[in-house]
Amino acid sequence: MHFDNKIESVLKKYHQRMDAETALIESESLRLGNGALMARRDEFLLSVGVETAQFLNTLAKAARSKTILEIGTSYGYSTVWLAEAARANHGKLITLELNAEKAHYAQQQIHDAGLSDFVEFRIGDAIQNIENAHETYDFILLDIWKELYVPCFDAFFPKLNKGAWVIGDNMIFPPSSRPEAMAYQQRVRSTHAFDTVLMPIGSGIEVSCYKAL
Repeated sequence: MHFDNKIESVLKKYHQRMDAETALIESESLRLGNGALMARRDEFLLSVGVETAQFLNTLAKAARSKTILEIGTSYGYSTVWLAEAARANHGKLITLELNAEKAHYAQQQIHDAGLSDFVEFRIGDAIQNIENAHETYDFILLDIWKELYVPCFDAFFPKLNKGAWVIGDNMIFPPSSRPEAMAYQQRVRSTHAFDTVLMPIGSGIEVSCYKAL
């Protein structure tokens, strides 16, 4: 999958950072233990990964999703992929992030990628942002701290357009998040409003299509 030079340049920088941080995390986890690394988790990219990003981009384009919501910008890796899909669909991406420094970093990458016209950054509490929003959504990526998956779902569920796609990341890895992941899967299924499947892509993604009631 290839994009224009601006996007490719930005993705190359992300991939270099991902490789460097992966090596650092592996070495530091042996020296300090996972607990110490968790305390530093905001320092790391912790992206969805290349395979998942490609899937998101392809699905959003195939579905012709106009209004895309990303819950958890972090440092903006998946934001670039979703923004490229929004541009292709003549739509827009709304991305939510609590940490202003992370959002600023992501904004710079989006600018460098030439995608600023297709992205709106909203900084602050994700649930409040969703509840206060006036949009309805065609595509949602849920990639925030896992204990917030179910509350976020309950906030955006009434704002889904029929046929909307909802993607929950980290359904399989890390193992420490499995209880929250299972609670999210059960919540989605309890509505009886989705065709949904767990796919072994990246860290595991729950792919749910809203068929309405």
